Amino acid sequence: MRRLLLAAAALCGLAAGPAPAAEPPYLDDRSGPEALIRSLYNAINRKEYARAYGYFSTPPAETWEAFAEGFSQTESVALTTGQPSMDAAAGGIHYHLPVALLARHSDGSEAVFAGCYTLRLANPRVQGAPFEPLHIEEGRLAPADGPPQEALPARCGEGQVQDAEALLAEKAKARFAALYGDSCLAGPDVPEEPERHTIAFNHPHEDPQTPPHEVHLFRFFCDAAAYNTMHVYFLADEFGKLLPLRFAVPELAIRYENGDAEGRVEELRIVGYTAEDVLLNSRFDPQTLEITTLAKWRGLGDAFSAGVWLFRAGTFTLVKYEVDASYDGEINPELLLDYHSGP
Repeated sequence: MRRLLLAAAALCGLAAGPAPAAEPPYLDDRSGPEALIRSLYNAINRKEYARAYGYFSTPPAETWEAFAEGFSQTESVALTTGQPSMDAAAGGIHYHLPVALLARHSDGSEAVFAGCYTLRLANPRVQGAPFEPLHIEEGRLAPADGPPQEALPARCGEGQVQDAEALLAEKAKARFAALYGDSCLAGPDVPEEPERHTIAFNHPHEDPQTPPHEVHLFRFFCDAAAYNTMHVYFLADEFGKLLPLRFAVPELAIRYENGDAEGRVEELRIVGYTAEDVLLNSRFDPQTLEITTLAKWRGLGDAFSAGVWLFRAGTFTLVKYEVDASYDGEINPELLLDYHSGP
């Protein structure tokens, strides 16, 4: 811990660099080792030293004020991370994360530090209250020569190295639990692992020879009713930023003969658009890159809405939507929107 404090203090004596950037947006994410260390340096770059201090189980200074003093002349810190490794400990998991820092001082000087962070997460299933989230146990950093990418340690710790996709999956599960733990069904019959897909693509403006970008799609079971199954989706962009997907959906105005839903449909039109994050009876086709849904309005399935969202240029776009609003025992949908079918 003393080494980390000395390294932090050493950030204050650093040769000329670029002007400081605007304050970064707030980030407080404990869903994985890289996310937590990024949150640590987000707090340092935002001068929120009490928050940074709180990420440690045993902080590298006696008080957060002393911790902050070590950064009194630091303008910003740019973080580079490597692949974490992990090993099981008694009642939890230890993570070991390689890091390299480019520290910029307020006088324009800069220096590079490199080393390893050790983090620990006690088994969430057996913890009581108060809950202890993923935290930093130790950081060992030292001055390094060369740019951060060259100074970055090849690995830290002796545990199993996690690949980037596995880390994203863990992050997706944590985010799903945080956002949908109260609204989606929980229990032994719920799959813990999401359905996962890697999608390679190029932007329309790019040269065809450009190496493809990659995003990762995660599909989570949420709940089930008598005739509809519900799923939510998360998408990690090419930079690893993970967000829940929300899907454009038409808002409908339906008028039935004599005001009776069992009667003939006299009018069906789109009056606007909204967004939904839970899709009914949906699936992703990795061949066509489409998410399709068929939301039954009753068990018979003669009244329903169906949509197609196509992946292109890094996200999903609504390209087709049809509705059968008549409860007449027949399948006769009306096409309301179609940017997908050929001429």
